[in-house]
Amino acid sequence: MTSHADFGEKTPGSQVAQVFADQIRGKTILITGVSPKGIGATTALNFASQSPGLLILASRTKARVEQVVSNIRNLHPSAKIEIVTLDLGSQESVRKAAADVAAITDKLDILVNNAGVTVTSRSATPEGIEQQLGTNHIGPFLFTNLLLPLLRNAAKTNPPGTTRIVNLSSAGHRLSPIRWSDYNYEPRQVPPEEDHLPLMGAFGKSAPDGYNGIVTYAQSKTANILFTVELQKHLSKQGIAAYVLHPGSIETDLGRDQDDELTQQFYSVIKYWKSADEGSSTTLVAALDPALNDTKGLYLVDCQIAEAYHHATDPDAAEKLWKLSEELVGEKFSLES
Repeated sequence: MTSHADFGEKTPGSQVAQVFADQIRGKTILITGVSPKGIGATTALNFASQSPGLLILASRTKARVEQVVSNIRNLHPSAKIEIVTLDLGSQESVRKAAADVAAITDKLDILVNNAGVTVTSRSATPEGIEQQLGTNHIGPFLFTNLLLPLLRNAAKTNPPGTTRIVNLSSAGHRLSPIRWSDYNYEPRQVPPEEDHLPLMGAFGKSAPDGYNGIVTYAQSKTANILFTVELQKHLSKQGIAAYVLHPGSIETDLGRDQDDELTQQFYSVIKYWKSADEGSSTTLVAALDPALNDTKGLYLVDCQIAEAYHHATDPDAAEKLWKLSEELVGEKFSLES
């Protein structure tokens, strides 16, 4: 259980930051996917409000993150902020960004893997990986592993469990497990246990080449949770906590690739759209709540511990995904210190 049972769907992140101000003050915090219209910007602003030691903001487009920095500095002139250019869809960019972070700081207290994409037409990363799996999982997998030395450095002096890795997933993960036989969504026939749930209306519509962006997005979000399962398994004994969450439904530019039919179906099934401030709150709880210093649960929704779908919590699948991810980045990583 988290420390504040009163926190929920409509709790603003600014309130969470105030409550956990002592857990922010002086910390080195990195957030990916920071752009003016996304929840990463509000998450960064809420962290900045409580005097972190250093805020590192990573984004694919420097001009867009500079807008966020300008807004933060208008409100908090003393905030110390560094910018790193990061395109999670490019492994070359990920490796350069990790090196840039290591040149800025020798420790990292909190890593928030906030960035993500949604697409409805087929595209691939430079390495030939389906775009949503490549950007939403493989990029953060590589980035996190390359930054583990900095997290371990922080954990040497931090109280156990206060060094945190926070991954953003989605409730959409329940729609599809990892399609091991067809992770690039050709699409090929897969065994029933690898297939997605039945999809209705616009959610079930595929592009002329057979591509379904809902299924591939769901697979990538399942991957975020399985990745966190493996991180928890190995890193908790090193003093590093890892959590994954669904931030809620927030109107951002994440869905800019959707057509009107798909957008309308989302509006018909989502009961409550959060503000950006409300959308940042669960991230802040996962990153800061002292009640989570000892691993309690895995997945958070509306600021509280929740249950992820069974295909996203299977430890065997988590280990299998780790090995596949190593193959796709061409490098092996040990989670043992």
